[in-house]
Amino acid sequence: MTKFPKPALTGALAALIAATSAPALFANGEVNLYSSRHYDTDERLYSEFEDMTGITVNRIEGNADELLARMQAEGENSPADVLLTVDTSRLERAKEMGLLQPVESDVLEARIPEYLQDAGNEWFGFSQRARILFYDKNEVENPPRTYQDLANPEYEGMVCIRSGTNVYSQTILAALIEHLGEDAAKDWAGAVVGNFARDPQGGDTDQLRGIVSGECDIAMSNTYYFARAIRKDVDGLSDSLDMIGWVFPNQNDIGAHMNLSGGGVAANAPNRENAIAFLEYLASDQAQEYFSAGNDEYPAVPGVALSPSVAELGFFKPDDVDLSEVAKNVPAAQRIFNEVGWK
Repeated sequence: MTKFPKPALTGALAALIAATSAPALFANGEVNLYSSRHYDTDERLYSEFEDMTGITVNRIEGNADELLARMQAEGENSPADVLLTVDTSRLERAKEMGLLQPVESDVLEARIPEYLQDAGNEWFGFSQRARILFYDKNEVENPPRTYQDLANPEYEGMVCIRSGTNVYSQTILAALIEHLGEDAAKDWAGAVVGNFARDPQGGDTDQLRGIVSGECDIAMSNTYYFARAIRKDVDGLSDSLDMIGWVFPNQNDIGAHMNLSGGGVAANAPNRENAIAFLEYLASDQAQEYFSAGNDEYPAVPGVALSPSVAELGFFKPDDVDLSEVAKNVPAAQRIFNEVGWK
């Protein structure tokens, strides 16, 4: 197991540890985490935070929409201290529903880039995945180099991609709405539907397996699904990685779209200081490195080392569009999907 150095203790995290002289128990209490991240590797994050602080992490996991509905129903009596989700649209929705509260933290402001946090400090990004294009190197001589290229007629019948009801599809279209305008984004979506190799089905790994099986020649997927297949055996994928090439799109203009996993402090958090300490821990070098090493993601904090599986994908220019603005376009993206028949 890779060992990472312990991060410098600052902000709320340092204050909690300094509040007691007990060597085995740095801080009292607990933090109640509502999370839609379903990764076994996150266990390491929680256990190390508990070891460092003495704060017990209690978790409730579920679908993001279910968790938001639960917090809303619980109201002022909600035990939730922290909400973690795997996409910006859900973070923004939580804010709009009044489920989060502003956080003043010098640590988070210093470490999390401005475009990866809410302008009102109600949510912060902690890890990222680039949404890029993959292709069959044996069949595609001229792969698409931009998201816009995916709509070109030359790729008719070649494209595998997620459903229009999936948040990853919604956020990439929402980003294109931000960059290109709604009319151009709708034209793009309609043309991509015309290039489908099959009706949308399955998750990102299934899109990549579609290349292996020959069902499609081009697929869109988040990077961490491919990097995971580099790091460990993924059935139906790892044995065939040599046939798959990849493109980080739009490197000469907007950059590759980034999906964000992040969190915020619940509006009625009963353990507010512990919640802030937990978010600050997620921004530490130790936790940021583990997002990459344990789950093949890109850290949100600049300069943090990448795991070998992630680094193998190469350097690229990310899209630094304000993700708060992208999230606001998600309803328009869903409407466009419905109008163009992107099932």
